[in-house]
Amino acid sequence: MATADARPRRRADAERNIARIVSAARGSLGADPEATIDDIARAAGVGRMTLYGHFSSRAELVEAAVVDGLRAGERTLSAVDLTGDARHAVTRLLESSWSLIAESIALLTAAQHTLPAARIRELHAGPAARVEELLRRGQAQGVFRTDLPVTWLVSVIHQILHGAAAEVRADRVQIDDAGRMVVATVHPLLAASASPV
Repeated sequence: MATADARPRRRADAERNIARIVSAARGSLGADPEATIDDIARAAGVGRMTLYGHFSSRAELVEAAVVDGLRAGERTLSAVDLTGDARHAVTRLLESSWSLIAESIALLTAAQHTLPAARIRELHAGPAARVEELLRRGQAQGVFRTDLPVTWLVSVIHQILHGAAAEVRADRVQIDDAGRMVVATVHPLLAASASPV
């Protein structure tokens, strides 16, 4: 019969295994979006049965890796100074967002090949809300256009960031140039002067 001490130890072992597997999934998928369950299990130092005991499918594991990456990204983005002129705040947020995307281009590719687009949007709802709030503040300051819905502008910015990631993956844009190009593309899009007279 299992003792009370054995149960918490097994739970702690399981939690450590899950953390190792998710970390290995982020690393493996970040290096190769086609990484297999076997690749990830090897990187985590666990067997397939252990991995499948925690994640029933590759899609479930990919989602766990994306969620883990987003949590890490949230710690970075929540530290970005978004005060003052909304135009400067957007630049700071885009630069930080791009650096996170640049670090996880292959993981994002794995997600796009594995998860439904609606689920990817749902997982990115928190970062999207931050951008939406900033754009509304810029509109209130009179520096961002008001002729298009904020939700549309957030969606376009999202597409620009992911388009930049795709260009980097295709070796058409250098990763060090992509962040600057994203900022240079988004600012004219948002500018109040872009509104029709």
